[in-house]
This record gives sequence, structure tokens and C-alpha cells, in this order.
Amino acid sequence: MDFIQKNSSRQNVGMMFDRISRRYDFLNRLLSLRQDVRWRRRMSALLPDKNNLDILDLAAGTADVLVMLSRQNDKIRLGVGMDMATRMLAIGRRKISRLKSASILKLLPGDAAHLPFHNDRFDAVTIAFGIRNFTDVDQALDEIYTVLKANGRLIVLEFSLPTNGAFKSFYLFYFRNILPFIGSVISGDPAAYRYLNRSVEAFPYGTAFCDLLKRHGFADITSHPLTFGIATIYLGHKR
Repeated sequence: MDFIQKNSSRQNVGMMFDRISRRYDFLNRLLSLRQDVRWRRRMSALLPDKNNLDILDLAAGTADVLVMLSRQNDKIRLGVGMDMATRMLAIGRRKISRLKSASILKLLPGDAAHLPFHNDRFDAVTIAFGIRNFTDVDQALDEIYTVLKANGRLIVLEFSLPTNGAFKSFYLFYFRNILPFIGSVISGDPAAYRYLNRSVEAFPYGTAFCDLLKRHGFADITSHPLTFGIATIYLGHKR
């Protein structure tokens, strides 16, 4: 994908997220008006309906997804989270340590483009607000397909852009001006929240992202817009 190859700042994305790690969760709740919690709950409801699920969460960050999945689903046997931002993972480990399900949840440093797992290992792979930050999206999707079991499910939650013209204009003004300002003031890192809106607007969404999944072998692909289209959940299956 040209977007990934041309965006050299991606090489430093892990360090950027480490810089804002202390305020990351607070800003997610504030800037999304807590919609991010609702969206992750929707992800949890889309896990495969079977017992003894082995789950891989990529771009795991502060473990919000793994925490939500473990609270909402008692069929998980193992949940593994990976991220390149080690300070984010440290916050995630503290969250996990307070859970009854802590023994089945693990966080590891790593790159989604180089997964250290056997083929056909996981029933589901989840990614929330992270795929646009991968160093190589194409290679990562190939890796994900390889580590999924037959009939395994990829669940991607990512920002998108509204289709309604009037609402899209309002949202883009907020996204380009107000959100970066609030994020920079609270986090102390203006570059991180300028990167957010630029990366979202440049990354493929909707039909374009579904087509990308299809090119990497995924089948039965569906998209589910959330909150007027400002985020979307994508499902793809390994056949």
C-alpha cells in the first residue's frame, strides 16, 4: 500500500505512543465521549461463538481490548496482546493484574508484520485503532491470515469518515482542529494528535478496506459503521 510505504513517520509510531501513554486512556474517553468503550464492547460481541477461544490482539496498547474481551466473554482460553510500545504494555499489565482472568491474558512486545506464532494458532485476531499504524499493513495481513485457524475471524475496529455531507464537514472541522488542540494540551505532545487525524484521513476505509482484506485472502467480509460512520468494525474470515 502506497500510504504505508510513503509514511516514514510510522517507524517512530511506537515511540510516539510511549510518549503519550500516561494520558492515552483518559484522552480516548474524553475525545470520543466514551464511545470507544461502546465500540470495543461491540467487538467483543463479534467473537466466534465457540468454547476455548484463543485470541490474539494486535496493537494491544494499554490492553483495553483484552480487558473488555475477558470481561464480556467467558469462553476465552487464552488472550495474547502484542504492541511495539512497551510503556503502553506496562500500563496494560497493571490493568490485567487486577482481573480475575489475569492468568489467561499475556502481553508481549512485537511487530504485527513478524508474528512469532505457529500457523493456525488463533481462533480470532482483533485490532482496535491500530492497523493504520502498522509498519507494513500488507505483510501484517498476510501474517494474520497465517496464524488464524481455518474459519478463524479477523475483527478490526478502526476510525473512518462519515458519509453524510453535513455531518462529515462538522466532524472534519472537529477532527482537524479541536481534537488535535485538546490532545496536544493534555498530552503535551502536539505531534501525536496531528498524526491521528492525518493518518485516519489517509487510510482506506469502507469498501476500500474490505477490498484490501479480500486481496489478502479473507472471505465473508463485512463492515459495520458505528456512530454515524466515525468508526467501523470490519470482519473477515480465513477459509
